[in-house]
Amino acid sequence: MAHVADFLKPADLQKISNLQVVARLVVEGYFSGLHKSPHKGFSVEFAQHRQYVHGDEIRRLDWKVFGKTDRYYIREFEEETNLRSTILLDLSGSMSYAGEGRASKHDYALRLTAALAYLMLQQRDSVGLVTFDRALRRIIPPRSGVPHLRLLLDELQGAQPGGETSLAKVFHDLVPRIHRRGLLIIISDCFGDVSELVSALAHFRYAKHEVLIFQVVDKDELEFPFRQFTRFESLETEGAFRQLDAAQIRAAYLENLATFQKQLADGCARHRIDFVQMTTDRPFADALAQYLTRRLNRA
Repeated sequence: MAHVADFLKPADLQKISNLQVVARLVVEGYFSGLHKSPHKGFSVEFAQHRQYVHGDEIRRLDWKVFGKTDRYYIREFEEETNLRSTILLDLSGSMSYAGEGRASKHDYALRLTAALAYLMLQQRDSVGLVTFDRALRRIIPPRSGVPHLRLLLDELQGAQPGGETSLAKVFHDLVPRIHRRGLLIIISDCFGDVSELVSALAHFRYAKHEVLIFQVVDKDELEFPFRQFTRFESLETEGAFRQLDAAQIRAAYLENLATFQKQLADGCARHRIDFVQMTTDRPFADALAQYLTRRLNRA
């Protein structure tokens, strides 16, 4: 059975434990409060206290507790516990790439997924997981609670990259299978036909989901440091390779990459999708903490 410690070091938990994943757009759930909801009129039942963090509403401070402990605590209610999130994890072959001395994109993505699931379940929201390559592999519906975290971690522990990428097709196929709108978190290198990908992302937004993309890439993919004849092997098609003069194609590669990244970023901005690039040479906990702090300040 997998445990949080299999994916997250104590130092990682320390960096992210006081952060929150909040919905920026209207989400559908049974409750409202921490996350905006289209539903009104539900009963408010006290659930627990939690320590105040930057961005919390001052009016929710429990001053009686402050008087006794000299510390700030927030009153949480049952109505604040129902953001439905689903993490879409790319297990295609390209995610297995690892630059020299660095973790693979796959390992990085697993730790990022575990951190996000841990955070959202800690704030008593519900989290689901979808794994895919050229097709959907596994769909675990959103649930909350410690047993559900164990289920998600067990799934991550057994997940292996392989197969071709077909992001657009998978996303279009997934839309009718997510019946209630919520937050969709995509963790992928996003490599594929950019126009088809943006169209699929627009399909998510048309279905009223909020979408967040973490693009996990290796430094080699951004800088193309190769300078001589190099054997490039396909990670998605067994036995496929090409022997190329890397120095000769480097300029064209970087130009095409810049065009791809700009089209993807512009498409995300057009559809109000947060797009965050994360490189495997930077600790994921640092990058995640920076992004969530920025997101909370904009919520």
